[in-house]
Amino acid sequence: MTDPNTVVTWFDARDRLPRSGAPVAAAITGRYPPDDATGSDPASGEEFWLVRPMYFTTLHWSEDGTEHRDCFVDSDGVVRLPYGLDSAETVTHWAELPTLPGGRTHAVLGKDVQTALRNAWGDRPDA
Repeated sequence: MTDPNTVVTWFDARDRLPRSGAPVAAAITGRYPPDDATGSDPASGEEFWLVRPMYFTTLHWSEDGTEHRDCFVDSDGVVRLPYGLDSAETVTHWAELPTLPGGRTHAVLGKDVQTALRNAWGDRPDA
């Protein structure tokens, strides 16, 4: 098997943004809603900082028609802005996602998948 280890370099989202369309790991901060659903103070919810896979884009249109610029979007279509901009959850840092094992790309499609898998696994026989 090829070396499965990778090094992650985090970038401060206040200083540098990824290229448009880049898949990234995004460090997101915000606050969970309070457990009490009776309308208590939103600031009473638990604060969080976590990592989510997302992609960055210079222009995104939400399903409701809202235009977003220079934003991070997750697989559910949730938009998050870089830290310091007006958003309930913001991206503090981002890192490029690693490439697929044994390759230099983030995706392989179609007939090339099996070849890429064999190359990543090396000479190890199937289980």
